Amino acid sequence: MARRGDYADRRLGIVWRFGLDRLGCANDVDPRDRCWAAGIINGAGHYWGYRNFEAPDASTNLVPWGIIIGGEELHNNHHTYPTSAKLSVKPYEFDLGWAYIRILQFVGLASVKKTPPKLAFGDIQPVADEKTLEAVIANRYEVMANYARQLRLELKQEIAALSSLPAETVLADAKRWMHRDFEKIPARVMEQLAQARAHLPNVDKMVSMREELRQLWLNTHLNREQLTKDLQAWCKRAEASGIAALQEFSVGLRAVRA
Repeated sequence: MARRGDYADRRLGIVWRFGLDRLGCANDVDPRDRCWAAGIINGAGHYWGYRNFEAPDASTNLVPWGIIIGGEELHNNHHTYPTSAKLSVKPYEFDLGWAYIRILQFVGLASVKKTPPKLAFGDIQPVADEKTLEAVIANRYEVMANYARQLRLELKQEIAALSSLPAETVLADAKRWMHRDFEKIPARVMEQLAQARAHLPNVDKMVSMREELRQLWLNTHLNREQLTKDLQAWCKRAEASGIAALQEFSVGLRAVRA
């Protein structure tokens, strides 16, 4: 389990069981306490809960309120931004460890080095430029979370407009997995997703374009100029798609700034 002790000045040693190892290490902590907490996080935190972001692994947030284990319940947030001293990212989330850090920062006993990046918006640009590209890549997890929301909205609307619905299991799998990275989708549901996409042309288009958008940070062999051109071409196709959710997302993307 990654620890946050490296991301705030180690000026004070505080007992780990209260979630303050982000500030210092305590030598008097019973190793059983560490194993107990690690077992909860690395076990349950990869099995059930909710995900704000499509992190590289299967990590989940157990609950929105990180109190019992000092904020480490927000495991998906932690794995998405592993160098951040703050683990809460949504208005309804609470990170007790971050509250401790802020108190100690206020009295001069800690200094924060990193927190999660915030997606900022400026004026909508006529075309995406290199600054747009830089902001999209730097905030890719938030960008893709926004895309997932638009995809789920289009999925809901397109299903509602169908005169003949696919099997309930197909729809259930589509709602659960359609917005996820391809490599994270279980093989057992691929056939159901293919069936759903055959009934939902707009969703099918959005899934394909989602994968194309990911290539902006996955194609590390391409230079900045080429990636900017790829982003411009992506926005042009999105806004010519006739899909309102995709068009809205693309226009917003042209306003993203670091």
